[in-house]
Amino acid sequence: MAYFSKALLCLLLLAIVTEARNIKNTKNVDFVRTRGAHFVLNGSPFLFNGFNSYWLMHVAAEPTERYKVSEVFKEASAAGLSVCRTWAFSDGGDAALQISPGVYDERVLQGLDFVVSEARKYGIRLILSFVNNYKDFGGRSQYAQWAKNAGIQNINSEDDFYTHPVLKDYYKNHVKKIVTRVNTMTRRAYRDDSTIMAWELINEPRCNADYSGKIVNGWVQEMASFVKSLDKKHLLEIGMEGFYGDSMPEKKQVNPGFQVGTDFISSHLIKEIDFATIHAYTDQWLPGQSDDAQATFMQRWMISHWQDSRTILKKPLVLAEFGKSSKDPGYNQNARDTFMSLVYRNVYNFAKAGGTMGGSLVWQLVAQGMDNFDDGYSIILAQNPSTAGLISGQSHAMTTLAHLVNGPNLGQLHGHHPLGVGHHPLGIGHHP
Repeated sequence: MAYFSKALLCLLLLAIVTEARNIKNTKNVDFVRTRGAHFVLNGSPFLFNGFNSYWLMHVAAEPTERYKVSEVFKEASAAGLSVCRTWAFSDGGDAALQISPGVYDERVLQGLDFVVSEARKYGIRLILSFVNNYKDFGGRSQYAQWAKNAGIQNINSEDDFYTHPVLKDYYKNHVKKIVTRVNTMTRRAYRDDSTIMAWELINEPRCNADYSGKIVNGWVQEMASFVKSLDKKHLLEIGMEGFYGDSMPEKKQVNPGFQVGTDFISSHLIKEIDFATIHAYTDQWLPGQSDDAQATFMQRWMISHWQDSRTILKKPLVLAEFGKSSKDPGYNQNARDTFMSLVYRNVYNFAKAGGTMGGSLVWQLVAQGMDNFDDGYSIILAQNPSTAGLISGQSHAMTTLAHLVNGPNLGQLHGHHPLGVGHHPLGIGHHP
């Protein structure tokens, strides 16, 4: 009898502990939301350090290669990275997700299922992008080609993607396919899965037919409304790089000497868009310019968009892509680390000085043995200890900052970056 009582007590204690763990796990998988210009999770500020790994679904489509996805998530989680941006598209061509309009390879979809399931396991939130601006993995040009192949008239260029009703329907059908999919591993519909932090309309939209930004703006309004009609639980962002357009012409001087047919201000004012994004590739945008000149541009680019997000948009801002390529002339590891230190210091200081800046996503993490995916920006955490140290330090800094503040008090923090990178090695001063 005494033995039975002890066994019963053990079972009862085990049940209590298990229930407590379940409550904790449930709490940790709430949806990320916005409150004013801040991200919130479980009602508290959510600040993050994150990364891009565009290749996850593509690699996971082959089950024997899935360990690479697990390896990156495991290393990222150990480094405190909590958000990952990746592709939910691959249109036409080899190993396509969408073979032709509305025709999908279930094997590739199950690869995406694995990515979502594995991200949840490692406590990583996902930003999933629906289509590419560029020809890589299909993009707008593939949509235009599909329409031409179907005998559709008046398809003149890939810019018709934004205006032609047939191409817009192709896109909406793909969005619906992804958003409403039921994960074969978790049995949870994507639109009900809080592992997904946000949807992205398109990776880096550009439009040569209209540099004012009005064509893209109309498309964003229509597609944002469509996504929200399917899913009101998740956040939604556009995928923009941050180029200014015609709505505030005086801002164009901040652009890196050219325009791409988007308007950062007007498109992010659309109410269905929950937060703003910018990208930054100073080595591509300012080719041949010194590290000092690139750092100066980066400082101005980030300050301008942070101020606009805070005062005009009143929405959170994410630096959703940035990096420094190992293929740049005269590249060395220290140059990359110096550039990342500048970016991370800015992200932290902006988050501290009134919020709005929610986090950043470095481009890009890969697993070992993925040399064919190296675009020059690839980082293997296990093989780059100095960069990995920077990344881990920023993760800790952002998490600590989030714990220190509540929304209304976010602007009242003062002090130095915990990484000790308050003074930039290139001599770039503090934001006033």
